[in-house]
Amino acid sequence: MAGLWSRTTMIVKSKYSKVLNKAENPTETLDYSYEQMLEQLQNVKRGTADVVTSKKRLELQQQKLEQNVVKLETQARQAVAANREDLARQALERKTVAQQQLQDMDGQVQQLEDQQQKLVASQQELETRIESFRSQKEVLKAQYSAAEAQVKVGEAATGIGKNMQDTGLAIQRAKDKTEEMQARASAIDELTSSGALEDFTAGDQTQLDRELAQISSASQVDDELAKLKAEVGSGAPQKEIASGAAEPAAAATSDPPAPAAEPAPAAPAADTEPAAQPAEETTES
Repeated sequence: MAGLWSRTTMIVKSKYSKVLNKAENPTETLDYSYEQMLEQLQNVKRGTADVVTSKKRLELQQQKLEQNVVKLETQARQAVAANREDLARQALERKTVAQQQLQDMDGQVQQLEDQQQKLVASQQELETRIESFRSQKEVLKAQYSAAEAQVKVGEAATGIGKNMQDTGLAIQRAKDKTEEMQARASAIDELTSSGALEDFTAGDQTQLDRELAQISSASQVDDELAKLKAEVGSGAPQKEIASGAAEPAAAATSDPPAPAAEPAPAAPAADTEPAAQPAEETTES
């Protein structure tokens, strides 16, 4: 049971230490340590002041005892002069007690003096250490700040930082959605061109109607082109003009899907008669 409790305590301490390590800010820790050292210095100064105060109080008591010793000796002399041996004896006994107290106080004052010297030396040493720690603290804080800034810049540039992580994910999502929309547009175009999907913007025409109209138009163009090639190859320009004018009329009458082309033969037919008159005149002459 003791071993289990020891392991549990160790695990809890390690977890707690890990949490503290993550939450610890070196700059704040250094500042707090500096404040603690200043507080210790203040305690040393306070202790030194207390020791000096006690020594001064003893010294004042020593002065009073010394004055009392002188007074008692004077009183003893006066009692002897007055033939009062009993009073002289009492004065001398009090003088002896005061002198013994003076000796004891001398030892106490000396002890307080030694303590004062030690405290002053400790205070000076602590002040030197604090000043050195303060300089080192500022250097460490500057180095940490520079390293932290460099890390943030590097994380921002590479996109691995916590702040840039959401931005990188948003960019990736935008790219994925763009690619998806492009693929969908291509799929719709492919399905529309293949006839799998119907284009509602084309009116009532179906895909079959549109394909048949394209075939008819292509066939008509091919027929007209063949006729033009044949007429040009025969070398008859006037006939070419007349036949070229007449062909649209024939094509218009023979093509049922285009009824709007029927009025077209009237204009070319009228043009054929004046075109033939110059030919007759040339032959008569």
